[in-house]
Amino acid sequence: MMISLRSYEWIHSRKRLYNCTEYGKSFNHQSNLRSHERIHAGEEPYTCLECGKSFTQQSDLNLHERIHTGERPYTSPECECGKIFSLQSTLKMYEKLHTGEKPYTCLECGKSFHQQSDLTKLERIHTREKPYTSVFAPEIFCSQVA
Repeated sequence: MMISLRSYEWIHSRKRLYNCTEYGKSFNHQSNLRSHERIHAGEEPYTCLECGKSFTQQSDLNLHERIHTGERPYTSPECECGKIFSLQSTLKMYEKLHTGEKPYTCLECGKSFHQQSDLTKLERIHTREKPYTSVFAPEIFCSQVA
C-alpha cells in the first residue's frame, strides 16, 4: 500500500486524545477506544448466526462469515495461477511465497523469511526468550504453537 508523504504526516501528527487506562494505548477516536476496551472486558457482542462464534468487532465478524459463505474477493494481479482468497492478508502472504520474496532477515544468522512471525520465532531461539507459559505445566515456551 502506497500513501503520500502528506497523508503519512497527517496520520502521525494527529493527537491521540483517548487513552486506555489499562495499557496506556491511545486512540484518535473515542469509538476506537471503546472497541479496544471490549477486549479487556471480554465483551463479544457480535455473534455469527451460523456457528455461534462471537467477536469484539463487527469487522471481525464480517471476515469470519466468509468461512460460511465461501466469499473470496481477493485475487492476485501478479500471479497467473488463479487462486482466490477470503482475506487480503492471506493473499499478500501467498504472493510472497509465489515470488520467493523473503523480506524478513535475521540480523544474527542471515536467514530470511516470508513472514515476520517466523523471524520472531527464530530471534527468540537466538535470545532464548520464552514469553509463553502453559496452564498445564510450569515450563515456559518460546512459541504458542508447535
